[in-house]
Amino acid sequence: MTKFHQPIDAAEVPRFAGHSTFMRLPAVASAAGLDIALVGIPWDGGTTNRAGARHGPREVRNMSSLMRSAHHASGIAPFEIANIADVGDLSVNPIDLMDGIARIEAGMAAIVATGALPLAVGGDHLTTLPSLRAVSKGPRGGGKALGMIHFDAHSDTNDTYFGGNRYTHGTPFRRAIEEGVLDPKRVVQIGIRGSVYEPGEHDWAKAQGIRIIYMEEFVARGPEAVIAEALEIVGQAPTYITFDIDSIDPSMAPGTGTPEIGGFTTREAQQMLRLLTGANIAGADVVEVAPPFDLAGMTALAGATVMFELMCVMAAQVDRNR
Repeated sequence: MTKFHQPIDAAEVPRFAGHSTFMRLPAVASAAGLDIALVGIPWDGGTTNRAGARHGPREVRNMSSLMRSAHHASGIAPFEIANIADVGDLSVNPIDLMDGIARIEAGMAAIVATGALPLAVGGDHLTTLPSLRAVSKGPRGGGKALGMIHFDAHSDTNDTYFGGNRYTHGTPFRRAIEEGVLDPKRVVQIGIRGSVYEPGEHDWAKAQGIRIIYMEEFVARGPEAVIAEALEIVGQAPTYITFDIDSIDPSMAPGTGTPEIGGFTTREAQQMLRLLTGANIAGADVVEVAPPFDLAGMTALAGATVMFELMCVMAAQVDRNR
């Protein structure tokens, strides 16, 4: 009998019954004793267009009931090799942007202080900024700037919006680099595409050393070559994985704030995530699932599946390190 938390068996209790938790795992009050803490960040205070990602964690929990106990391709059985549970949602403030960011950082700091790896579901992409702060300052980050593998349609390195506002879901990684919690020379952005505000929109990011792999390059090279390069860039130092659901084509993930056609297929996304084995993952998140714009829960299902793929890679890392 394993000593780790186990999900409710869908052959015993149907998926539509019981409490809704990530992967049908137990809900716990603290990350203490966990290897991986699954956490919701129901906040979209940085959204510039279609709000709704605050509802993402609840719907991803619901659709995560479709995940089973083992990965069919890798053979990884995450709940047998790592102690994983749902630690609930972080405290947020839906009407005060700066207080919301501070609350998210404090909540993530409490998780990483236990030694658990956080795997979060947002929320808009601004939630990743306080998460990066907490992970960088925590025991795994060691107070040093993190590397990052970033799946997205957008670079999210703009400076300001709407009269000089520096904190939106289009600015988190510019702020993270300025604050020294993200090492731009160890950042890879994959899947960037779509129209831009001006021809040089990504010049600042490139000048810092960020490697931007546009969708056209991804299509030409394929998942294996792209992820091999990403792993080489981030190396073995602590790295954060962030997956914006709008990196997936809106035909497969329509429920998001800023959809861009021409994105990854869900299969391509799975391929890339499975290839992350070997990275030194210090934390991860899935963001921008906006259920009010979803169809039949398909975006939330994509988010839950991305979460499961990341969880399997992280569990394998825990097992190796143990």
